[in-house]
Amino acid sequence: MKDFGVTRKKLQKDNNPLRKLNDELFVYVSKKEQEVTELKRLEKYRREFLANVSHELKTPIFAAQGFVHTLLDGAMDDEDVRERFLQKAAKSLDGLDILVKDLLTLSQMETGDIKMNPGRIDIQQITKEVFEQLENKALSKNTKMLIKAPQPTIFVRADAQRIGQVMTNLIENAIKYGHENGTIWVIFEEEKKDFKISIRDDGPGIASEHLNRIFERFYRVNKARSRTDGSSGLGLAIVKHILQAHRTKISVVSKPEKGTTFSFKLEKSLNIG
Repeated sequence: MKDFGVTRKKLQKDNNPLRKLNDELFVYVSKKEQEVTELKRLEKYRREFLANVSHELKTPIFAAQGFVHTLLDGAMDDEDVRERFLQKAAKSLDGLDILVKDLLTLSQMETGDIKMNPGRIDIQQITKEVFEQLENKALSKNTKMLIKAPQPTIFVRADAQRIGQVMTNLIENAIKYGHENGTIWVIFEEEKKDFKISIRDDGPGIASEHLNRIFERFYRVNKARSRTDGSSGLGLAIVKHILQAHRTKISVVSKPEKGTTFSFKLEKSLNIG
């Protein structure tokens, strides 16, 4: 009888039903442990999210309530106080409106209810329009906004409205968190199939321990920063989701006092015909 290299001992070992059952149980238990770990992570994330939403909503609501109740308690009779408190209450409610709208946008993007409508767009022209919209904010900090591009027009395939939102959020953040008398550059670099778009500032930068978390909802590098500055704390999370829907991703490079650069790529749109 030929020896095919299979001994009775090996055959019994390979077909041992207890060993096979033990292996299957190990795989099953490992899988369930991973599922439990993921459920715990999601539950922790849910609790943190609800706590953050609650806190972010209460801040402008309580502020507006305080101003309105002060007026109702007698301050309404003083014209200067009345005007000042009404403006503060309106600012708080405007902040609440921004927060609710951004939460709705983010929720709709995560569930796929918002679809991208890609087309051929000139992102350099969109950037110039964003500069015009943010001109007053830039002037208030004496911030220069510059474009560096290899050509007068940069055509990419993207959703014009959503990419406009991306550019607005990134440039507005650069103004808001940059130094006085600073400079912001929007840089377009041509690659083989894409254009790389970078938004760079010469501001205070972001410490390395924060870089992996800045795209989380409500995450703030500076915990002491006022939540009534007009931002919802959701801007970078929305940017990340919009770019993911364009099948690209955003990256960030930053060093304290060396500035910050956010970058992403978009597919070129060639002029046909």
